Amino acid sequence: MDDIDAMFCDLLGEMDHLSQSLAEATVSSGVDATPQESSFSIGFNNLDESLNELEDHDLDALVADLESKSMDQQWSTHNETSNPTGNETSPLAIYQESEPVVTFPVVTTQSSRAVKMNEPQTKADKIKVALEKLKEAKVKKLIIKVLMSDNSSKTLMVDERQTVRDVLDKLFEKTHCESSIEWSLCETNPELQIERAFEDHECLVEPLCAWSRHSENKLHFLSTPQKYMMFTEPQIFYMWKKSSSDMSSQAKELLIKEHFGGSTTIVPDLEGMLYLKEDGKKVWKPRYFMLRASGIYYVPKGKTKSSTDLACFVRFEKVNIYTTSSYKQKYRAPTDFCFLLKHPCIQKESPYIKFLCCEDKHTLLLWVNSIRIAKYGAALYKNYQTAVKRASALQIPHSANKDKSNSTASLESPFPST
Repeated sequence: MDDIDAMFCDLLGEMDHLSQSLAEATVSSGVDATPQESSFSIGFNNLDESLNELEDHDLDALVADLESKSMDQQWSTHNETSNPTGNETSPLAIYQESEPVVTFPVVTTQSSRAVKMNEPQTKADKIKVALEKLKEAKVKKLIIKVLMSDNSSKTLMVDERQTVRDVLDKLFEKTHCESSIEWSLCETNPELQIERAFEDHECLVEPLCAWSRHSENKLHFLSTPQKYMMFTEPQIFYMWKKSSSDMSSQAKELLIKEHFGGSTTIVPDLEGMLYLKEDGKKVWKPRYFMLRASGIYYVPKGKTKSSTDLACFVRFEKVNIYTTSSYKQKYRAPTDFCFLLKHPCIQKESPYIKFLCCEDKHTLLLWVNSIRIAKYGAALYKNYQTAVKRASALQIPHSANKDKSNSTASLESPFPST
C-alpha cells in the first residue's frame, strides 16, 4: 500500500510539474504583444510583413472573406437582439456561424460611387483593412511562410477549418509541382533538432498555435518517400520478421485489406532492442521494447516478454512522434537513427520528452511508421486513399519508384540542406 501511495504522489508531482512548465512556456511567449496579434502569422517578424508577402489576389480574398464574416456577425447580433427570450435559436445564426453567407445589399448609383471611393486601392490600403478585420474575426487565421526545396518560399493564409490536405492542394496550385502522394508539410524545430511531417487530416492552425512567439520553427514543403510506405510496401511492416520483401500487387492489396479493412486497425507486432536516453543525461541504455495499439511497452529487468510483465513506456494519446538530426553529436547517441515522442506544446528541452535510438535506418523506418499506424489507424488509410485519388485526378504518376530529384527529406537528415 505504501508503494502505491508513493507512486500516486510521484504521478501527481509530475503532472503538476508539467502543467507549470507548459504555463511558463505560455507566459514566456511574449507579454509585450496582444494575444491576437502574436498569433496571426507564422515565419515572419510581424503581421505587416506577412500581409505584404501575400499575393494581391490572396490579399483581396482575405479582405473579402473578413468583410463577409463581419457582416455575418452583425446579422447574428441582430438576430440575438430580436430574440431576447433566448428560448429559440435562430437557424440562420447557426448556419452563419459555421459557414458564412455572402449577402448582396441593394446599392443605389450614389451609394455605389461612395463604395468605390471607400474601397482600398493600393496594397497598403488593403493591408490596413486586413489588419483591422483580422482583429475582429472570430475564426482563427494565420499567414504562414512555407519554405520550398529550392530555398524559395510561398506565403499562404490558412484558417482553423483547413486541414493539411487543403494546404497541400493550395501549394500544388501555386508551385505547379507534381501532385504526388509523397509531398508533405513538415515542421522543423532547430532547438531540439527535430522534424515532423503533419498528417493530412490534421487542422494546421492548431499545432502551429503551439509554437512560441519567438520560435525559430519553420514549415517546409517536402517530398517524403516514407510517408505512405505502409500502404505501398505493407509487407515491410507486417512481415518484418521475414527476409524477403518482394510481393505482388494483389498480395499487397490483400495484406492492406486484412489489417486496415476491418472495424479496427491491426498494428504491426513490432518489437526489438532500442536504446533509451536517461533523463537529464547523455547516457543511453538498451531495453527491449514492444509496440501495442495503445503505446510502447518495455520488458523490465528480470522479467519476460509476457503481457503481464510488460511496463508502459509511453501512450500515444497526447504525444507526437518526431525524427531527429545529429543526435550522435548532440546527445552522444549510439547512432544518428533516433526518434522522440513528446506533447506538441513542449518546444524546448524537457524531462517529459522520450528519446529512443535505433541500430540502423531500416529499424528507424519500421518504428516511426508503425507508431503512426498505431496512433492514427484508419485515418491514416483514409489520408492515403484521398492522396491517391487526388494524384489520379490530375493524371500524375505517384509510384514510389519515381525520380526523387526534388526530395530533400530523408530519415538520415530530416532538416533540408541550406
